[in-house]
Amino acid sequence: MRKPVTLLILATAMLTGCVAIGESRLNPFNWFGSSQPDPAALDVANAPVNPLIPARRISIISNNAPEVFAGRPIAEVTELLVERRPGGAIIRATGQADRVGPFDVRLVPDASASTDGTLVFDLKALQQPGPRSTNPRARQVTVGLWITDQDLQGIRTITVRGANDARSVRR
Repeated sequence: MRKPVTLLILATAMLTGCVAIGESRLNPFNWFGSSQPDPAALDVANAPVNPLIPARRISIISNNAPEVFAGRPIAEVTELLVERRPGGAIIRATGQADRVGPFDVRLVPDASASTDGTLVFDLKALQQPGPRSTNPRARQVTVGLWITDQDLQGIRTITVRGANDARSVRR
């Protein structure tokens, strides 16, 4: 009985000694070291650029689009919905392509046709030449676009154009 009690007292004394000695390598609280300030994280002006965040915001209303999309217009627009969300709206357009297999579907803003109070988009997709299908589900495409409240300010009509027709929604 004396040996277990003696070993327990010695182990307790050693453990409290490890905790009391802050820089001891025997102290399990010091095994990973203490945290140090990172000077690179504090330097906000010279912080590295995150490649996932664009350097400047591209507005859908202005004419400063950096790329030209090479898609062809979808044959007809069958549905157009504007779904309000906190902070903006989602424009959802559905269309029927004239051929099977359209991909990379986009709503491309047309700044020349947009006027004050009207936004005009072209429903375009990349399409490979191939057979024309009679199955409409094989040719159906749907695309969505997020627009912020700042971009919607003053807009009364949103129009989406296809190759053969167009659809509009009004506030």
